[in-house]
Formats: sequence, structure tokens, C-alpha cells
Amino acid sequence: MELLKERIRRDGVVKKGNVLKVDSFLNHQMDIQLFNEIGKEFKRRFAACPINKILTIEASGIGIACIAAQYFDVPVVFAKKAQSINIDGDVYSTKIESFTHKKVYDVIVSKKFLNENDRVLIIDDFLANGCALAGLIDLVQSAGAVIEGIGIVVEKGFQNGGDLIRSKGVRLESLAIIDGMNDETGEITFRD
Repeated sequence: MELLKERIRRDGVVKKGNVLKVDSFLNHQMDIQLFNEIGKEFKRRFAACPINKILTIEASGIGIACIAAQYFDVPVVFAKKAQSINIDGDVYSTKIESFTHKKVYDVIVSKKFLNENDRVLIIDDFLANGCALAGLIDLVQSAGAVIEGIGIVVEKGFQNGGDLIRSKGVRLESLAIIDGMNDETGEITFRD
């Protein structure tokens, strides 16, 4: 998706430790016009799939998933990183290690919102080491639901997450795949 790649080149900031900062338009301040184009592109790529639910994880995936859900006309469920008093009943649970926060989370989804009748599109903003996606896949499988595919906005192709997820036989569509980043020059190279 050229529009996204151009925006990453223009406004993305490469930091030490293979961190790409895109908080000015993707995961802190959100560019809704860009999100609309992202949503349309996910709909185009998964148009033939009988999706009835979109699943993401809090917090950065929620905005993207909500915009995309408009094009699929389906609800969004987001996995929560903490149990709270307003989640009643049984939950599916898994552990996820965050690349960005260097922390392990117990992630949950209420069994009321994910079940064996669901055909799920998982959407997230970033794919680095694949831990978050592996956890979301685990939640969907625990529910007996079907994963129709995974939509990622930015994949770090030089890390092993994409290979890990693809090796599970899941359809993975990334809108921009980064092959390399240089924290000294700020240069970002994309896979064609």
C-alpha cells in the first residue's frame, strides 16, 4: 500500500533497538483518513472471506479495527490486557509478551463475544516477533472459531514474527513490510 509506505517514510522515526515510531499518525495520534484507506484495503484483500467478527488487542489495534469493521459491517472484539470487574462470566485467556513494552500480559476475551460460530479476521497495527498474534490465534482456537485471516498494517519483515505466523498456515496480509531500518540515517526499506 503505497500511501502507507509514503507516510511511514515521511513521518516514521527509526529508534535504536529496531523500534519504528509512528505515533504521529498510527498508534497515538490517529490519521482517520489514512485509517479509512487501510480499512478499504483490508476489505479488498479479504472480500471473499465470510468474516462475521474482527478481533484485535488493546490498545493500538482498536482504532484500525473499528474503521475496518465499517467496511465488513461486523462487530469488533478486543482482547483486554487485564481482568476488570466489569467482565463477568467465563473468559478465554492467554499470555502475550509485548515487544514494545517488554512485558508479559494475561490477555482475555469474554466467552460471550467469541465462539464456534465466528469466522474471524484478526487485525493489528504491528507485527514484530509474532507473540501478540500467536496469543490472539490461541484465543480464537480456544473458542472453536475459524480464523479467516490476519491483517497487519506494518510488518517488520526482518524479524521472525511473519514467518512464525505464516508457518501456522494462517493467511497473513501485511499492508507494508519493512525489510530494514537504520537508526543512524533514519532510512527505511520496504519489501516490494
